[in-house]
Amino acid sequence: MHNQLRSLRAERGWSQAALAEKVGVSRQTINAIEVGKFDPSLPLVFNLAKLFGQSIEDIFDPDKVDEQ
Repeated sequence: MHNQLRSLRAERGWSQAALAEKVGVSRQTINAIEVGKFDPSLPLVFNLAKLFGQSIEDIFDPDKVDEQ
């Protein structure tokens, strides 16, 4: 699933590890989400949307698949 996570994180100057700590997952999970290899759970999606002050739809686009 395509997402804006990397750009939102970069805008804030956060590392993958820093973002992972803020939402309670591993850095590897953040990396996997960013590259489209892992679709996050619904609670994680809500936490990310709240953290970034964005709607879920603004962060994640289920209709667009990242090229692997």
